[in-house]
Amino acid sequence: MKRLATSAERSIIEAAQRDPRRFADLYESNFERVYAFVVGRIRNRDEAEDITAEVFHQALANLPRFQWRGVPFAAWLLKIAANAMNDHSKRLRKEREPVPLESPAEIYLQQTEHRARLFRLVGRLPADQRSVIVMRFAEQKSIREIAGQLGRTEGAVKQLQFRGLTSLRAAMDKADG
Repeated sequence: MKRLATSAERSIIEAAQRDPRRFADLYESNFERVYAFVVGRIRNRDEAEDITAEVFHQALANLPRFQWRGVPFAAWLLKIAANAMNDHSKRLRKEREPVPLESPAEIYLQQTEHRARLFRLVGRLPADQRSVIVMRFAEQKSIREIAGQLGRTEGAVKQLQFRGLTSLRAAMDKADG
């Protein structure tokens, strides 16, 4: 997705501060960057998905305290993400060897944009495949939940997921060509 213009982004933030239901616009415009940032550091998709969900949960909870300073909203989200990854790493130390984290200043933009491209490609999938991929990986729903929500069988949802992932792999391979 294209970055929001500064004044438009500020308007959306202010609207979301007045009505939390408007936070969806901020989520949609920033999800790819935050997830790409997290998955680039964590390397475990399940953990990265959990951390990304936590970032947006914390952002929504703290949105009333957010103060516009002319810096893109994504910078605030990436700061939350860096803190969430540090917290996650501390928790992991008790269970296993910690995951080395880089500071936001050391992040390679090219790697982040590569991952963000994946999310743009999801947007190009056929509607039914896109819905399944988003519900399964972004919203972290089970196959059963998706089937119930879409009114399809679990087998049909699995097939849509398989086709969607296959199409994404092919598109990424072609883009990396």
